[in-house]
Amino acid sequence: MTKFLLAVHVIAAVLAVGPVAVAASMFPPAARRALASDDGDTDAAGTLRLLHRICRVYAVAGVVVPVFGFATASEMGVLGSAWLVTSIALTALAALVLAALVLPVQGTFVEGGGTAALTARLAMATGLFNLLWAAVTVLMIVRPGSTTGA
Repeated sequence: MTKFLLAVHVIAAVLAVGPVAVAASMFPPAARRALASDDGDTDAAGTLRLLHRICRVYAVAGVVVPVFGFATASEMGVLGSAWLVTSIALTALAALVLAALVLPVQGTFVEGGGTAALTARLAMATGLFNLLWAAVTVLMIVRPGSTTGA
């Protein structure tokens, strides 16, 4: 059962978090291009709408990742491990950054607002989101102090 839960957890992380990380990273440059283009540029606006939708939809699908992560950790008996607690905290922080900083600002651009300064803040928030996920990934692989055979 542990291998099944772990497989679902990893597959969900790749298929749900990966698209958010990529689409969120593509959004600030697309927003800069949209700001620089004429008001009639429907391609730029369409790109922003598409990238924002990818981020929203896959963020919701990403809820599966911690659900199966908790199930896997419980099955492995590592719920109290420091590396896992740290990973959970970083995951929660990444979710907060996405929900509070990235998605609302993307929504501002999709609705026709936004400034060049806002694209810089969005790029920084997106970078922080991706850095947090990279740290979680490293912790999941290295598992410092783990006795589970890593």
